[in-house]
Amino acid sequence: MDRTATSQYDAVQFECAKWETNGMNDTAVMTPQFDRTAEDLGNIVELGHVNVTVPDQSKATAFYLMGLGLTRDPYLMAGLENMWVNVGRGQFHLPSRATPQVVRGTTALLMPDLDALLKRLQYAQKYLEGTQFSFREAGDTVEATCPWGNRIRVHSPDPHRFGAMRVGMPYVEFDIPAGTDLAAIAKFYTDIMGAIAGVGSDQRGAYAWANTSAESKVIYRETKAAQPEYDGHHIQITLADFSGPHKKLLERGLISEESDQHQYRFLDIVDVGSNKPLFRIEHETRSMRHPMFNRVFVNRNPEMNNRNFVPGYEVGLWALNQ
Repeated sequence: MDRTATSQYDAVQFECAKWETNGMNDTAVMTPQFDRTAEDLGNIVELGHVNVTVPDQSKATAFYLMGLGLTRDPYLMAGLENMWVNVGRGQFHLPSRATPQVVRGTTALLMPDLDALLKRLQYAQKYLEGTQFSFREAGDTVEATCPWGNRIRVHSPDPHRFGAMRVGMPYVEFDIPAGTDLAAIAKFYTDIMGAIAGVGSDQRGAYAWANTSAESKVIYRETKAAQPEYDGHHIQITLADFSGPHKKLLERGLISEESDQHQYRFLDIVDVGSNKPLFRIEHETRSMRHPMFNRVFVNRNPEMNNRNFVPGYEVGLWALNQ
């Protein structure tokens, strides 16, 4: 008897039913076969935020809030010197500085209505004239560029690719110089950080990847395009085993900041064998005991306004119905 039951991750399967005989009462028992590895998270349990500096909070508001339709954190960084922007269970951190920072790659988002997104971006355009702002439909995604050049790729929810995430940040994809050892990047994450990582390929070519939660990844993809010098932008991750990677990073001279009891930072991904730098991207690294781990973020429904308001529908749902 064959049964196949596919979950949202296509991971739990009833393979060919296995009949066993119970020695006590000779009762036939069907034992389902599960892929238990599909439930593993690895040591990185959260991709918390992407941090880039911005020189103008009003233009950041026009792009991230009005255009993308995201939600400003109402509790923290509510002034003019910084803005934290909620996207599902993650955030953008946008501190004010004279010089903007630009991620060397693309930050991916999930949003449930790309047509509505295009209308919002069109409306926001008048507030962003004279900047690098742009947007376009690209196949089944929308690609947008912030006023200072940060690239955003917005997907629709897809349980097969992104699990239950409805609004969020499913991956950050970094552009790395052609010829970089992808397997060495994956090995850094497995051997030093304790993460689940590997090398894959798709229609765009080969890439390295590492899981950063149950529903997010960092991706490293080769490019022949000239890359700018690293400007200090960073990502934030949270670890279950916090001290183990710290010890390994410290032994290699890779810790760049001992922030506090719950946090440290490192800059370079290195070849585990030679300690040669492969790529620079600061990782703000937190423990699960960090006071802000697993915060509940407010997400609004960007289609709700004072003209169409319906009580109870102003809240944006970050997960799909199960």
